[in-house]
Amino acid sequence: MIKQLQTKEELHDGYLVLKELRTHLTEETFLEMYEKMTEEGYEMYGCYEGNEVVAVAGIITLTNLYDGYHIYVYDLVTASSGRSKGYGEKLLSYVENLAKEKGCQSVTLSSGLQRKDAHRFYEVKMQYDKTSYVFKKKL
Repeated sequence: MIKQLQTKEELHDGYLVLKELRTHLTEETFLEMYEKMTEEGYEMYGCYEGNEVVAVAGIITLTNLYDGYHIYVYDLVTASSGRSKGYGEKLLSYVENLAKEKGCQSVTLSSGLQRKDAHRFYEVKMQYDKTSYVFKKKL
């Protein structure tokens, strides 16, 4: 089952998975940022196995000049105990279907250079094209 995480309990369960990707975040910081991000359109979805969240996706629907109307995936992570069981594929497919329902032109995401297994998943398993590099300058 996949559903949007919204209650404090659901967000707590989602955070327990998300922190495997976003190791710098405390739960308190996550909840503070989540509140601000939802004002900007951020949504978090969880993939459940029984009552347990096993994967999460954080998304936003945007329009820009290079991707048009699209869903951007900020966060996509499967709990280490649930990897290679198809949860990431189910969740990303769910996001793709959301994008189609909204009339989006694409789903876009960025992935850290060190995440080679994730890159293989996106390119081989999910047929995503590598279209750019992302550059960042800390201020």
